[in-house]
Amino acid sequence: MPRVTRRPSNSVNDRPARLRLLARRAWRLLRPAGWLGLGCVLLLGGAVALHTLSPGGSLSSLRERIGNATGSLGLRVNDIVIQGRANTPEPLLRAALGISKGDPILGFSLEAARQNVEKLSWVEQATIERRLPDTVVVQLVERRPFAIWQNQGRFVLIDRDGQTVTNEDVAQFRQLPLVVGPGAPGAATPLIDALMNHPELLARLVAAVRVGERRWNLQLRGGMNVMLPEGHEAAALDRLMILQQDHALLDRPLEVVDLRLPDRLVLRPHVEPGADPAGKKPT
Repeated sequence: MPRVTRRPSNSVNDRPARLRLLARRAWRLLRPAGWLGLGCVLLLGGAVALHTLSPGGSLSSLRERIGNATGSLGLRVNDIVIQGRANTPEPLLRAALGISKGDPILGFSLEAARQNVEKLSWVEQATIERRLPDTVVVQLVERRPFAIWQNQGRFVLIDRDGQTVTNEDVAQFRQLPLVVGPGAPGAATPLIDALMNHPELLARLVAAVRVGERRWNLQLRGGMNVMLPEGHEAAALDRLMILQQDHALLDRPLEVVDLRLPDRLVLRPHVEPGADPAGKKPT
């Protein structure tokens, strides 16, 4: 009969491998989260099953059931983080979001909330995320006011694309260029970009008036009116500033500077009230 050799009970070979020890410890740590996750899965599955069996069930009712079921496990909104907000009124933003602290975090539609937020005039784009177990993150990209548009006595802020931003608190942005008339928002960007290259001229600007939805007149401080050609505003402004540099044209008492023709400059002197235009020599 073969001899049976017994290993000592404290033999190194009887000790669990290091990997197995780590696995056991990880399992002990993950067991509470695992049970919670399993409970969520079972509740979600039950809610889906009830929704499938019940006639006329809607997606919103299913979402409500899921939210109530998971909310009982503690998955509720505890914090709403808003990023990127500068000008959007916070009460309007929270009303459009439609989410409050204590609501089930799985009980609302991210897409519906995003669409509602993007209806706000200041908001160009919105991203809304759930960060389980209890946080909702709202990331905004706001429209940037580019100019003030005056039309039929109303003043509104517009962005570079000519979209209306808001008609409230416009006075806070009075440093922005003023454009006037129908069609001005959609055509303002090339003109204002060209004016930005000439800060001295921009500082003299009172308003840019859209004429016949085709071209621009610049109204300057002191009453001068500069008539620009259709579609060639940048070249005309460059020409005007050369005339200013060589002849101080903008400092003269002129009522009209007509730059509509590339090979001709038409000037009309400013006439004082009560003076005889025929007796005043042009400058």
